[in-house]
Amino acid sequence: MSVRGRDSLGGRAAVVGIGATEFSKDSGRSELRLAAEAVRAALDDAGLSPADVDGMVTFTMDTSPEITVAQACGIGELSFFSRVHYGGGAACATVQQAALAVAAGIAEVVVCYRAFNERSGRRFGSGVQHREPSAEGAALGWVLPFGLLTPASWVAMAAQRYLHTYGLTPEAFGQVAVVGRGYAATNPAAWFHGRPITLADHAASRWIVEPLRLLDCCQETDGGQALVVTSVERARDLPHPPAVIAAAAQGAGRAQEQMTSFYRDDLTGLPEMGVVARQLWRTSGLAPADIDVGILYDHFTPFVLMQLEEFGFCGRGEAADFVAGARLPLNTHGGQLGEAYLHGMNGVAEGVRQLRGTAVNPIPGAERVLVTAGTGVPTSGLVLTSDG
Repeated sequence: MSVRGRDSLGGRAAVVGIGATEFSKDSGRSELRLAAEAVRAALDDAGLSPADVDGMVTFTMDTSPEITVAQACGIGELSFFSRVHYGGGAACATVQQAALAVAAGIAEVVVCYRAFNERSGRRFGSGVQHREPSAEGAALGWVLPFGLLTPASWVAMAAQRYLHTYGLTPEAFGQVAVVGRGYAATNPAAWFHGRPITLADHAASRWIVEPLRLLDCCQETDGGQALVVTSVERARDLPHPPAVIAAAAQGAGRAQEQMTSFYRDDLTGLPEMGVVARQLWRTSGLAPADIDVGILYDHFTPFVLMQLEEFGFCGRGEAADFVAGARLPLNTHGGQLGEAYLHGMNGVAEGVRQLRGTAVNPIPGAERVLVTAGTGVPTSGLVLTSDG
């Protein structure tokens, strides 16, 4: 793929199976078992067996290797296995890797998965406690001594600048939280099922790192999610309508770091997501007005606003009003704020459900869905469409 031209991947592969464990705060089982449960559920959903699988993709952060998950699930020989770096930025890129393998004939059926005990085990929100020497660690060394130890503290720097630049208050972020929790309230799979919030609730929640409040921050979740990718042709013979991968992209910006890109000229945007946006629009031939549902990575509310602006849904500084005006159905499963934090993989699954018409909050006539991965890091995105 080039950042300068349309690629040829679009329309050659589809997501045909989705499966997940329950989303909890204490799974009571190993991360390997969570991965295996999610993979088997996704294969059952696709109408395929472990014997059909010849490729697997996951995150570099996942603790369950591809060969170990394959063994646990009864999967045999593999001709393709891959991992994608940068935490939640890998979510949509796992699907891109799978689609590339299918389109190139390297594999026929590829499973993407992510599983962790992120609440009962290692909690990302607890921040950096130990790090082996690395180039990434050296970059963090410029901020850790000054108290920027957690993801929330890193995002707060950009969030504060965003509010200052556009003359906004933290209520702007509350718009995102209210929408996500509203959809989660009607989703039985969501941790916050039955518990919507108001802007007043958002404003009353405690500070985490100003200007971020508790309700600006995603959950910590135990669980697993898996997806099955194959060719569009094979997909048409399977039980569910395929979610065609109309475009898939990765992106890293200039002066990119992992969550601490504070030395750019402007902190009010997400240049890495701008790279993804240009690639997705160029390859799919679509524009913001063509998108029926947006599933945007929401580990922190400010970065949802910045994503909407990077993709051109609205002007700079206008995203809070865009969200408040309900101009695009957004995170209809509740997102990571309301459903679960599965490093964005549950968002891809929601995109598939919207196209199938099986989402708990279905958007009538949804045919084109934008899905994004983690922000503040090198990232990725997808445009999923109905077949034909």
